[in-house]
Amino acid sequence: MASAITEASDGLCVIAPTPFAEDGSVDAASTDSMVDFFLESGARGITILGVMGEAPKLAPAEARAFVRRVIARTAGRVPVVVGVSAPGIAILSDLARFSMDAGAGGVMIAPTPGLQGDEAVERYLGAAISAVGADTPVCLQDFPPINGVHISVRNVVALTAAHPNLVMFKHEDFPGLNKLSRLRAEAAATGGRRLSVLVGNSGVFLPHELDRGADGAMTGFAFPEMLAEVCRRHAAGDMAGAYDLFDAYLPLIRYEQQPGIGLALRKEVLRRRGVIRSAAVRAPGPALGTQDRAELDHLIARLGPEARAVLVSTRGLG
Repeated sequence: MASAITEASDGLCVIAPTPFAEDGSVDAASTDSMVDFFLESGARGITILGVMGEAPKLAPAEARAFVRRVIARTAGRVPVVVGVSAPGIAILSDLARFSMDAGAGGVMIAPTPGLQGDEAVERYLGAAISAVGADTPVCLQDFPPINGVHISVRNVVALTAAHPNLVMFKHEDFPGLNKLSRLRAEAAATGGRRLSVLVGNSGVFLPHELDRGADGAMTGFAFPEMLAEVCRRHAAGDMAGAYDLFDAYLPLIRYEQQPGIGLALRKEVLRRRGVIRSAAVRAPGPALGTQDRAELDHLIARLGPEARAVLVSTRGLG
């Protein structure tokens, strides 16, 4: 039986890239090894077809095949969240129904670009959440740096009250620490449901966001086991240990978060670790240069003994 996301979901729900072969086709074998790696790394969920999953570059049949393969590989051990955002609600709801029928643990919805003002945002998102069905757990993605749409705290509170199947909020406003604090305070003041809040942006502010009331991370990084361990330490009350581990990886997180080239960097490290067979990004997409690779070598070499000690995977960095 498939597991589902809930208001209590915490820890790392890792954002998965879509592995491609050198010829641009979806790499099924690498998909399997990537899912295995994420499970070994302590992920409590896997999100696919997000921004870093290159979803717009997949044909509909490819996207559905990828959904089926990832869900089959997890075998219900963790929830699989499928990004279903689309300009049209009919397209969005169709993929959502397919994904849930295939065994997904929930869907992720972001507002369509171009929405302006609280009323327009709330109307669109309310219609989208209703369209996927009351039995479908929904993660609401707030990512204004990409889609240019601002979801206010007022929007979140109103949507939470109106839609019981809205169980998770993916917080990627930037900067967003104060917004996260306001979201938690407003829910407490109004007696509203406490949503699971997972943060993104490669986890660049993860320990601070956990301090502010986040439950974990829904993001990607070439060393996801670090993100999982930071969440675990913080939840156990080891704040100093969480910060120390995070700080050791921060230069690499920052480097990988570069707009445009970040996905290529992440895929290259995953390739070096044996997680996927190729670092290919589907065209049109970035390619790494000689200096990019040299800087990546330098940052990986600087990881200290404690940083490497938390790597629960047996995969190396060859």
